[in-house]
Amino acid sequence: MQIKRILVPVDFSEASESALRESVDLAQLLGAEITAVHVIEPPLAPLAGSTFVMPPSFGDVTAILRQRLEELVQRSSGHGVRLHAVLAEGVPYVEIVRIAKDHDLIVMSTQGRTGLAHLLLGSVAERIVRTSTIPVLTLRAPTTSK
Repeated sequence: MQIKRILVPVDFSEASESALRESVDLAQLLGAEITAVHVIEPPLAPLAGSTFVMPPSFGDVTAILRQRLEELVQRSSGHGVRLHAVLAEGVPYVEIVRIAKDHDLIVMSTQGRTGLAHLLLGSVAERIVRTSTIPVLTLRAPTTSK
């Protein structure tokens, strides 16, 4: 299997930024390019009855996230690897798997939550691993020593 396009989901956490840095090293070795993707789940505010609308400030949030993603890609570039940024809207794991169909590998971090935290927060990484049609490389979030 030849890996030429790597998808790296980022949520701006240290763990996902670390996965992006590791992906740049991998892409350098493989001669691959990287797409960094951030997925935002649009908040819906209830209106009368069962109608939901998007809050007016959501456009501002989208612009800020787009800028943060572009800045992250800029900081990560310059190692002979082409990096692209994609900002998508929807359910994170669904959108990541959809976008990944045009890629050869997904590289992402996992927080390694267990127990109640995993139950309450779910695991985007776990859902991607279960539903992706392409290989997924998960990297454990770096631990900080105290």
